[in-house]
Amino acid sequence: LAFSVVLGLVGATAKLAANPISQKIAGAYTTLVRGVPDLVLMMLLFYGGQQIANDLGSLTGWWDYVEINQFIAGVWSIGFVFGAYMTETFRGAILAIPRGQIEAGVACGMTPFLIFRRITWPQMVRHALPSFTNNWLVLIKATALVSIIGLHDLVWNASTAGRSVREPFSFMFAVLIIYLVLTACSDVGLRWLDRRYNVGVDRA
Repeated sequence: LAFSVVLGLVGATAKLAANPISQKIAGAYTTLVRGVPDLVLMMLLFYGGQQIANDLGSLTGWWDYVEINQFIAGVWSIGFVFGAYMTETFRGAILAIPRGQIEAGVACGMTPFLIFRRITWPQMVRHALPSFTNNWLVLIKATALVSIIGLHDLVWNASTAGRSVREPFSFMFAVLIIYLVLTACSDVGLRWLDRRYNVGVDRA
């Protein structure tokens, strides 16, 4: 999640920047990543990433110490995918802020950091929370994909245990309950945060 949020903030800033090069790079990133299935990207990173690291290691020497294991491939691929969605979430949230407020901050002599902390950030969070909640719930469910590349996560362990005792349904049903509890608790918590940020705000 932290990786996705950082990528989203950087990507949104790049897409809204005056520099056309950063706009094109951020646009290409969001278009490419959102157009590729999560599982395909994960498998490409797991198998292809290690091959690239090995090839670079034979040329430079120090890349031999880089290992793209299941955990790294899973975290990076999911982070890259949801970073693209977070980019659009944050970009839309920033665009929803009246431009006049930022211009007023500049006129008052506020630094760019102070404008971001006092004006942009609080309102961006308020506008982004509904979409962020949806992305977060989808991200939780997407973590089940890492079992495909052999990472010993909840799904992998349940599948292995179910096959060993020939009772896969019971174990997978337990996984279903666990994911349902995780998503339900996350939904309740993020909705509470959304209401807290929007106290006194007319959303009609």
